[in-house]
Amino acid sequence: MKTRVTEMLGIRYPIVQGGMQWVGTAELASAVSNAGGLGILTALTQPTPKDLAREIERCRSMTDQPFGVNLTILPTVKPPPYAEYMQVVIDSGIKVLETAGSSPKEFIDPLKRRGIRLIHKCTSVRHALSAERAGVDIVSIDGFECAGHPGEDDVGGLVLIPVAAQALRIPVIASGGIADGRGLAAALALGAEGVNMGTRFCATVEAPIHPEIKRALVGATERDTNLIFRTLHNTGRVLKNAVSDEVLSTERRPGGCEFKDIQPLVSGQRGRAALQSGEIDAGLVWAGQVVGLIKDVPTCADLLARIVAECREALTGASRMAQPSA
Repeated sequence: MKTRVTEMLGIRYPIVQGGMQWVGTAELASAVSNAGGLGILTALTQPTPKDLAREIERCRSMTDQPFGVNLTILPTVKPPPYAEYMQVVIDSGIKVLETAGSSPKEFIDPLKRRGIRLIHKCTSVRHALSAERAGVDIVSIDGFECAGHPGEDDVGGLVLIPVAAQALRIPVIASGGIADGRGLAAALALGAEGVNMGTRFCATVEAPIHPEIKRALVGATERDTNLIFRTLHNTGRVLKNAVSDEVLSTERRPGGCEFKDIQPLVSGQRGRAALQSGEIDAGLVWAGQVVGLIKDVPTCADLLARIVAECREALTGASRMAQPSA
């Protein structure tokens, strides 16, 4: 398949693996890249920049295809050494960087000088336009269906994708609610030139997640997610479980809540422990509404081959239906 996204990233299919905390490791990223998509290592899953450098080399030992690194930049009291992680990306010869959160503007010039393609994730067209002006190469636009933080505008992909594609000159990658070839076909028809999948890749053989969590994703319906942090204006979409239900209950109590009231429930380490132990109620499990479309746990190779075949079939069928009647 050929789009500006495949040409810019050097991949066979316009399918990008989301950069997911605790999940974007060499095992998954290399499998996606070997299957023809773009695998993504999550920088902050690695405890230090040196650990990221080692993970990049480990991934290189598993694939000779392009893969990228995700770096999510957030304003925190004790921020990670973002500049050091960025320098590892540059020094390691990585050619694709995905950023999310705050603007990557301060890092764009050094990345451009090294020929690194920059994908920036946005949840609104206004932020996407700002990223384009700053010099990013591709925007990944997150619809309201997505896992993680969908922003506060609550605009679904069916509207957000074509609005973004119409407004931007640079390529758009559609993210949120995509799990199969019908979703890829729809994204292309709406003006996107690729898709980003996170939750769907969590339910693959190579994802570094306990089988019980994968079974929970397969068994969930499109109604089995919770929107947490709404009252804190930092909305997050996660799988329904005892922890996310308790977070919602705390947020809805009379007088509301402060982040400190739910912090013990939502800690990243609890979420990591849940993914590793398979105890679904041990912590937050981030997942999008797309769980309603996930029915199995294939290898990444089988998944991408299926998606591409389904996409071509869907586009051919839609084209046939659009032909004028005799």
